[in-house]
Amino acid sequence: MDPLERKFKELEGRGEGAQMTHVYYGDPSEEFSIKLIETLAQNGADIIELGIPFSDPIADGPVFQAACERALNAGVTPPKCIEAVKRLRKAGLKTPIIITTYFNIPYVMGFEKFLSMIEKAGAQGLLVPDMPIEEAEPYLDMAAKTGLHLILQVAPTTSEERLKKIVEAATGFIYLVSLEGVTGSKLTNPNTTFKLIKKVKAQTQTPVMVGFGISKREHAKAIVDAGADGVVVGSAYAKIYTKNLQNPFATLPEIARLSREIKTGCIKQN
Repeated sequence: MDPLERKFKELEGRGEGAQMTHVYYGDPSEEFSIKLIETLAQNGADIIELGIPFSDPIADGPVFQAACERALNAGVTPPKCIEAVKRLRKAGLKTPIIITTYFNIPYVMGFEKFLSMIEKAGAQGLLVPDMPIEEAEPYLDMAAKTGLHLILQVAPTTSEERLKKIVEAATGFIYLVSLEGVTGSKLTNPNTTFKLIKKVKAQTQTPVMVGFGISKREHAKAIVDAGADGVVVGSAYAKIYTKNLQNPFATLPEIARLSREIKTGCIKQN
């Protein structure tokens, strides 16, 4: 059992859903990102989603688009992001790490080489927002051979036929996109999300994590009570530190508080 599978098993035994926190590495600096990830891991983050900044992050809203731009302007590169995983592991971080990147980056680096690099650095999986299931097959095989999970996504617009393919191929967890929109959007029609959670859970034993629009304890509670195995939170944390980009370290106590609050929403009701 790898660290990601072990984490879900451990949380299930405690009656908890997982909180995965998304950080775009290098925004506004590498040192802050390292401290932010460590703070989140110490305050209720069960899985870290480390995003590699990209020039055209099509699945992301204004908060993360700006984060990518700042990180790129600060000189952050994919190798620096991979080095950050090594650095976090060396410092003692045990939390599972999922690398998120748009397809262009591993494609240019060479997909097999990229997978090998992130696995050796200490990551457990890879999420590629702009890779549909129809194009994923060869990369799923590559990831499996490397010992990594290639995380697949389901959205409200996913057809029954595509959903069947996704649940059959998925490992690690399925990322359920809660709304038709981008990261940081508001969760305006939760009933649609709840129905989708039930539909996916009825077809698979693979854990289901719900992202997009989760920003407070009540959201996490509603999602986990609806049957999901956890939530993904990102823009909510970025919004806090971007209020003080001159000294983002000063915002870490507020971020830690929100992370703990959201985590309490992930505790299942008996």
